[in-house]
Formats: sequence, C-alpha cells, structure tokens
Amino acid sequence: MTSYPLHPVGLKAQALNFRALPPLSLYIHIPWCVRKCPYCDFNSHEARNGLLEQEYVAALTRDLEQALPQIWGRKVYTVFIGGGTPSLLSARAVEELLAAVRMLLPLDVNAEITLEANPGTVEAERFAGYRRAGVNRLSLGIQSKALGRIHDAAEARRAAGIARQHFDNINLDLMYGLPQQTLEEAEQDMRAALEFVPQHVSCYQLTLEPNTPFHRHPPALPGEDASGEMGRQLEEFLVNCGYRHYETSAFAQPGKQSRHNLNYWQFGDYLGIGAGAHSKLSFPDRVVRQARHKQPQAYLDAVARGSPVQEEREVGCRDLAFEFMMNALRLNGGFDETLFAERTSLPLLMLRRELEEAGRRGLLLRDLNRIAPTGLGQRFLNDLLQIFLPPEH
Repeated sequence: MTSYPLHPVGLKAQALNFRALPPLSLYIHIPWCVRKCPYCDFNSHEARNGLLEQEYVAALTRDLEQALPQIWGRKVYTVFIGGGTPSLLSARAVEELLAAVRMLLPLDVNAEITLEANPGTVEAERFAGYRRAGVNRLSLGIQSKALGRIHDAAEARRAAGIARQHFDNINLDLMYGLPQQTLEEAEQDMRAALEFVPQHVSCYQLTLEPNTPFHRHPPALPGEDASGEMGRQLEEFLVNCGYRHYETSAFAQPGKQSRHNLNYWQFGDYLGIGAGAHSKLSFPDRVVRQARHKQPQAYLDAVARGSPVQEEREVGCRDLAFEFMMNALRLNGGFDETLFAERTSLPLLMLRRELEEAGRRGLLLRDLNRIAPTGLGQRFLNDLLQIFLPPEH
C-alpha cells in the first residue's frame, strides 16, 4: 500500500460534496516475519520471541470495532491480509479473524479475500485451513536466497504446488533485476512460475529503498538498460502466455485481476487495521487519511487505550486530484473521465492545463471519454505523474 504524509488530527481542507461514496475494502496488516529481507521497507518485524497471535487477533477485532462509526452501513467488497508474513498465523487464528470481520461488517457475498504467504512458512494443512476459513485468493511471494529470503527454489515450487491443491485463484509475486541476474535467468524464473498456471502474476523490478540494508550496502544489480530489457522481455512473454498487462506491475488471466488492488488504483476507499496500517476514507464532505501505530507493541497498547490511529489528515483538493492520478494512471487502460468526479468530488476541468501538457509530451491519450497513459507514459510513469504534482510538493 502507498504511504502518504500525515499530520496531527485537526488539519482542515476545503469541503467536498460526494453524491455517493466509493467502494470500500478492508486491509489487515500482520507485522511479523521470520527474517527481515534486506530489500524490504514495509512495516515488518522479526518474530524473534514468537507471535503474539491470540493477543494480536483480539486487538485487530477491537480495532475494527472502534472504526465502525467511520464506515457504518458500508459494504466491504474485498479483504486483504498482508504483511509481514501473514502465513505465520495459524489457520485457527485466520478463521477467528475472518469470523470477526463477518460478524462486524456487511461483507459482500462474493468478496475477494486474499492472504499473502511466504514459501518458507508453508504447510499443506495450514493452507487447507486458510481455505476453510474463507480465504479464496492466495498471494505467494517467490524469490531466491540471493534476496535474503528464507526459502530456496525447491521450497518455492513445493509451496506453489500446495497452493494449487487448495486455491483456484493464485497470485505469484516475482522480482527481476536481482543481484547478478541475467536476462536468461529472469526468463527461466518466469517459465518455472508459469508451470503452476497462476491466475495472476505480479512482476516488478527490484529497487533499493531507503533505510534498508540493500540501500546502505548495495548489491551488484544489472544496469538500467539490462533491467529495462528484462522488464520488456518478461512482459512480452507473459502477454504471449495469455496474461493481460493491466497495471504497471500486474498481469492477469481474463477476469482474474486483483479486485482489491483495482480498488486502490481506481481510488476507492479502504480501512486499514493492524500495526502501521493506512486508511483512505471518504465522507460526504471530505476525504481522510489515517495511519495506525507502527510498532506492534505500541499498536497493542494504543488499541487497549481505544486510540489505534496515530496520525490523521484531511486531504486538500490539489492533493486529492494528484493522488487520484497517481493511482489511476498506473492502469494501462486508464480510466473513464467520469471516475475522477465520482472519486474526488472535483471537476476534471481543474487539471486541464496538466492534461494538455501530458498530451503534448506524448505521455497521455484522451480518446472519447477515456484517459490513459500512452506506451511512453507507461514506461516513464514518474515523469507523467510529476506533471500533476501540486507546486508546493
């Protein structure tokens, strides 16, 4: 999930006027992992002294209860259990968690419920238990020990095989541009992954994020041209295998796009519960972003006090317009012009100058009522988004 700068509660923005609120998703953050990967900048913490599983699930339930007045009566269409490594949780814990979600929220009968898993934490019975608990989509991260992960290729293959036995909607998460990786090796990794016929593939380039061991001590990565060629070749291979490249780093079989992530990219709402989780919530007259306490123990203590939200801000109009474009322009097919007003309560006319500039530079295409990045815009997405960045940023 994208993080945004937040400020103390009370900062006001211009009032909006929504005719209808956007679709709502639920994100649940599990903050623990077996070992922190050297490239990872997510809010994850090594479970050196074991998991506080029972205490944490109880806190998530209490967190959700406390958030209900903000989303009262709104149906939830997708649930995503991310981390960290959610597959460290027992099947019983996931069952208790999802039972609480169903009890407290009007969950859509066809809700997509995703859980992230790490091959190093896979047990066949645990996967079966997740499925019985109601998880209907599994996202499996498959990377090599060259990235500091706790599994090897054999474990990844075993995990993918077990996943196929219990789930008919699977995402495989792969990176390219790995330390000393060649184009041939990147293609071999992808061919091996597609042997399991996943419905969805997330394929993205390894980047060196600040405040990570890889950023402080950079490994030998392929050059920019070599990594770019890897990305182009992998895209061509996936498309030739029947996958649609529908978002910057996402490929799906027909009808198998990630509904949860689509809600982010189409600027829907989401409630995030758990340590460090972020929320974006619309009200009839405003849009609010929140962040919960990041450290697991601080989060548990805050929930016990009845105040899990550490930071909150009301989003101003210029920021709201930029955030919409930052998400929607990740979609290769773009968006219908009416979606901007529906999700921001603002007129698209306010971006007339920016849209014209993006079109003039060949980064954006307006065709009838649709706005989409061109091939050049997809390749240089940051340059495209920079056009819409408010001046004060």
